[in-house]
Order: sequence, then structure tokens, then C-alpha cells
Amino acid sequence: MKKILFICLISILVLSACGQKETKENHEGHEDHSAHLANGDIQETTASTDVLPVFLDKQSEDMQLVYQAAAKAHDILKWMPCYCGCGDSAGHKNNFNCFVHEIKENGEVVWDDHGTRCAACLETAVTSIKMVQEGKSLVEIRNAIDEAYKEGYATPTKTPMPS
Repeated sequence: MKKILFICLISILVLSACGQKETKENHEGHEDHSAHLANGDIQETTASTDVLPVFLDKQSEDMQLVYQAAAKAHDILKWMPCYCGCGDSAGHKNNFNCFVHEIKENGEVVWDDHGTRCAACLETAVTSIKMVQEGKSLVEIRNAIDEAYKEGYATPTKTPMPS
């Protein structure tokens, strides 16, 4: 069932990634731990990967699912580059950073809203997670991502190759 969901998400996310407008609401259980970065991204801290940031409230349920999956897929996405230019514009090191800036030692998560506006970020995350579910190795996934984005995209993040 999850495989089918991720396959469907790719199509939906490409269509919904552009034009989504974030609005901020007062949220019970959420303190305002958000920061607006110079590049326009919003970062927000929550207690864990199970608590999504407020900036996702107005996004689709599919977008929220991708963020949850990405936050729990650090061991996969830390090896996948992003080809949208966020390495230069936002200092991202890998595709994981398009969704999560940092998971702190105490379990708090510093989320990044960059992925809400970027089809390449979303597609890379969904494809990578789906390929793991299909039994592909990290090297196979990385090679597939590099091949898919080798032409017509920005310079990738400086992400090391998995061993």
C-alpha cells in the first residue's frame, strides 16, 4: 500500500508544489520557533519528527506525508543530492536538508519549508524512498538520481557518494 501511495505522490506533488501559499496560524502545542532566512525559506523547530511544523498546515496531506517520510529517511536522503540550486542559495548539503535542516541531540527537529516549493526536491525524496522499498541499494538510487537530473537542472549539492 505504501508503494502505491509514494508512486501516486510523485504526480500529485509535482502539481501541488508550485503556487502553495503558506499562512501562519496560532497552534495549540506549538510555540513560535520559526525563523525566516535570507533566501526566503522558513525554518521551524518542533519536538520531534512526529510533530509537523505549522508551515505545513495549509499544504496538502500528501505534502505532509512526504515531509514525515523525509524526516524519518535521513539515512537515505543524506546521500542524495538536490538539483534545484539549493546548495548555492540555501547552503543545503543534500536532499534531506530540503525538508529538515537538523535533528538535534534532544530529538527536536528544525524543519525547512524549501521542499514545499520545489518539485525536484519532492521528486528526489519520493523516488529515493520508493527505490529503497523496492530493494535498491543506496549506490543504485544515487546513480538513478544523478542520471535523472544530469541535464537541465542546477548544479547539485555537494553530497558525498554512499559507500
